[in-house]
Amino acid sequence: MKFIDEATIQIRAGDGGRGMASFRREKYVPEGGPDGGDGGRGGSIIAIADRNINTLIDFRFARIHKAKNGEPGRGADQYGRGAEDIVLRMPVGTMITELESGAVVADLARDGQEIVLAKGGQGGLGNIHFKSSTNRAPRQYTMGEEGEEKELKLELKVLADVGLLGMPNAGKSTFISAVSNARPKIADYPFTTLHPNLGVVRVSHEKSFVIADIPGLIEGAAEGAGLGIQFLRHLQRTRLLLHIVDLAPFDNIDPVKEAKAIVKELKKYDESLFEKPRWLVLNKLDMVPEEERKKRVKDFIKRFGWKGPVFEISALTREGCDDLVVEIYNYLAVQRQQEHRAEETQMVEEARGIVSIDPDDPRFKVLE
Repeated sequence: MKFIDEATIQIRAGDGGRGMASFRREKYVPEGGPDGGDGGRGGSIIAIADRNINTLIDFRFARIHKAKNGEPGRGADQYGRGAEDIVLRMPVGTMITELESGAVVADLARDGQEIVLAKGGQGGLGNIHFKSSTNRAPRQYTMGEEGEEKELKLELKVLADVGLLGMPNAGKSTFISAVSNARPKIADYPFTTLHPNLGVVRVSHEKSFVIADIPGLIEGAAEGAGLGIQFLRHLQRTRLLLHIVDLAPFDNIDPVKEAKAIVKELKKYDESLFEKPRWLVLNKLDMVPEEERKKRVKDFIKRFGWKGPVFEISALTREGCDDLVVEIYNYLAVQRQQEHRAEETQMVEEARGIVSIDPDDPRFKVLE
């Protein structure tokens, strides 16, 4: 299946049915009075996150989604039937925004999450609602409300704990295939990876995390060169980035220059993505003579000016991969624990109704 991570759709909720102006007309029933029913509710457009769906390909070809209108009211106190809602199932991680304004409508970050994208119009009122002691034979009724109409942009941002960053042929696909259940295409030419790949890394039976591999970046990606810039959004939800560097390139290109180009493109694309925690992973050490490894690694770190964590691996032989996986899991465990504590603190504060007070606010000045 082709990977589609962007789509534009038009949605139109149904209009509410109009109310009815009617009067009872039965034999032997004098002065029957009003009996016009209300119109039915128009159908709404609802989005539901479904973990069994992986791409937005269905919305690339089916772009218009229109719900039916509610039925009009009828006599004999009969209300019109409401229209059925249209349910759009989308991948978990889909960001929905309004096309013109860019306002975020919904972020489907968990399985089963449900959001009403366009609300159907309420049905109109029949004349039974307008009778009174002074108006025994009302002929008033109301039309149904119009349903909402929107043009939306759908963007899929895959949910992963760790994202891989690097130039084409840095060994990202080999690494993700070595440590996870993902089986991406691997070849000896650039841009082998054409779409994001997700893999589950299992540290033990009950310990795991998700890793994402995107197409490699090249210099000038922020201006549209290459493929990776199209998929950088998939790294925005990650907790950690692994910058994988080929320490033994075939074409004798300086790996420091390539690494700095990646960092530069990352900062151009999104400052918040640039500031994410990032680890340096020096790959393909199996292609460096053992007596030269320490010297080459030390030289790279010095010229690159790197101050963060450094890991030396060979994705092909799995050398150093197991230690890296354990370190990643331990780091993620701490991050999850901190996030859980922050959520608990926020829930307690909301329950207590705690409000932060500005001491300079004149409303809270103490009278002397």
